[in-house]
Amino acid sequence: MQTIDAEFDASGARFAVVATRWNDAIVDLLVEGALEVLRDAGVDDADITLVRVPGAFELPLVCDRLADSGDYDAVIALGAVIRGETPHFDFVAGECARGLAAVAVENSIPVTFGVITADTMEQAEERSRPGEDNNKGIEAASAAVEMVGILRQIDE
Repeated sequence: MQTIDAEFDASGARFAVVATRWNDAIVDLLVEGALEVLRDAGVDDADITLVRVPGAFELPLVCDRLADSGDYDAVIALGAVIRGETPHFDFVAGECARGLAAVAVENSIPVTFGVITADTMEQAEERSRPGEDNNKGIEAASAAVEMVGILRQIDE
């Protein structure tokens, strides 16, 4: 039986990190967490591109363009959508998730979902604390590193 299990080594891989400007106090912590993970996995700063977009609704389009370019081994999407008093949250969060999933499948590269969807600012803060396992930037970058490793093994 062959087992494919990724090592936590992404040296030589290229990553795009796409982060929203909306809720930037939260998202900046996600970006910090993601960059820390990538560096810990052996990724050089020269192999990381950080792109800022207005909000979560814009993430799929920019991630698609980056994924389609062939310049990256994985794309990490980061943002925070916090429920308000209108149904806007449901549309933005749902379309963002759907769009990012489609980008991954259509371009055949990992597109990880580091978008916090929270009912309150306190919940979003809880999911963005620096250095903690529940930081969604750390989770998304870790998943991207693992997926790059898995796909490398599959492609060998």
